[in-house]
Amino acid sequence: MTDEFLRYSKSRGNDLITPRPDLQFPGLEAGDRWCLCIDRWLEAEAADAAPPVVLEATAEEALDRVRLETLEAHAHDE
Repeated sequence: MTDEFLRYSKSRGNDLITPRPDLQFPGLEAGDRWCLCIDRWLEAEAADAAPPVVLEATAEEALDRVRLETLEAHAHDE
């Protein structure tokens, strides 16, 4: 996660920052890892707010919606 993506997601109605103890959700912060659906990631990418991608953890089906080169351009360096 990046601060930029978390702010973007919240602005779109998906608050991933605020802890929700009732749902056992601690809230996310920059540097955390979180699984995103490809639609949300593509939306953020179009807004220049996409978080890094862990290619090894990305479902192969994502390639039905986005080019590998695009994902590689956002690859997380470990």
